[in-house]
Amino acid sequence: MKMPWTMYLYFGRRALMAIAASFIICMALAFVIDFVELLRRTGSREVPFTTVLSMGLLRLPSISEKMMPFAVLFGSMWAFLQLSRTNEFVVARASGVSAWQFLAPAVALALIIGTGAVAVYNPLAAAMVSRFEALESKYVRGRTSLLAVSESGLWLRQADDNGQSVIHALGVTNQGVELRDVIIFLYNNEDEFIARIDADNAELGDGQWKISNAQVATPGERRALHETYSLPTSLTLERVQESFASPDTLSFWELPEFIETAQEAGFSALRYELHWHQLASRPFLMAAMVLIAACFSLRLTRLGGVGQLIVAGIISGFFLYFFTDVTLALGARGVMPVVLAAWSPAFISAMLGGALIFHQEDG
Repeated sequence: MKMPWTMYLYFGRRALMAIAASFIICMALAFVIDFVELLRRTGSREVPFTTVLSMGLLRLPSISEKMMPFAVLFGSMWAFLQLSRTNEFVVARASGVSAWQFLAPAVALALIIGTGAVAVYNPLAAAMVSRFEALESKYVRGRTSLLAVSESGLWLRQADDNGQSVIHALGVTNQGVELRDVIIFLYNNEDEFIARIDADNAELGDGQWKISNAQVATPGERRALHETYSLPTSLTLERVQESFASPDTLSFWELPEFIETAQEAGFSALRYELHWHQLASRPFLMAAMVLIAACFSLRLTRLGGVGQLIVAGIISGFFLYFFTDVTLALGARGVMPVVLAAWSPAFISAMLGGALIFHQEDG
């Protein structure tokens, strides 16, 4: 039997209301937990309460974006349990409607929500978390970002008690250890320009940049040539790599260009590629969450055991979270291909959910 559009809209509306309520609850819990953690981290520093509050609000969209699949899971379970308790699913089945037909509105809704989250919500969350990280660097870490990568090359800033220097390089090798075609501008503590260094390459060593074929130009003096030149630095390879913009600060639409630019500059863009594929797979992961929810909530309430099924559904959600973390960690380390690491949670969840529903309906 073909299900009328009125039933499609009715089941879709019930699922939307339950998912929205679940998402709001998840956002509230996430904000409280994150805000308490921010208060703990800033407790030993003189950070205004309003600044801490704004930091929590700025990071909330990014956190809630990651919780959307679980909001869909719990919201769908809630909606399906309510429809089962009121025997609305029983009536639908008695009229010849299959489980796949009354699951279709929720699956379509999950795909629409996921697509909107990636295309619209993600750019907003990325812009806000970028502002959060700037405040975090200033008030919590006590230092600002050191590194910027653009089409014109790499820009790096370092500072110490003797002043600061700004380094520009056209190319990078060995993940930031070696710079090619280098220009270094030196400033004193009063931000007055004191010298410029042009060199073929510079290598980051223990507490110094080892510069080859350096030409040092000082105002009022002749340019000096040095076969090797040492510039003291407090930078380490770890600090240089940490200064990269985190994937969360780049929107789904900005990531491809950034990946290409980083690769051309000589840096690995593996974690950015992984993040892009993870975002691309999110609508399908949300649809898979609906199928997983249906497995644990379509059982008739008169048969009993509903509480155990709810607990099993919640446990499956946490297991999926753990599995996703494991695959992403393997992908970030290059152990697993990026596409497989990002898409396998959605694919496996959909296959498992579909198989269980087939078993319940036809087995």
